[in-house]
Amino acid sequence: MGEARAQKFKRVTGKVTELRPIRCFTCGKLLADKYEQFEERVKKGEEPKKVLDDLELKRYCCRAALLTSVDFMDEIAKFKK
Repeated sequence: MGEARAQKFKRVTGKVTELRPIRCFTCGKLLADKYEQFEERVKKGEEPKKVLDDLELKRYCCRAALLTSVDFMDEIAKFKK
């Protein structure tokens, strides 16, 4: 997200968000409530497999959706309306 836009968004909402999967694209399972915990634990050094198991994500489609999600907000913010 562009710096000025990110700051404005942060003032309004309290935090800068990123585009993350809300639901699994294949089976429709809710993923949004698990994404932050997954990201934090992996950044701390935990193995992604163990974190996904702890979050009870058993299907490979859900696991792939979390593992492959990438934040493109900086790229998207470059384009104006």
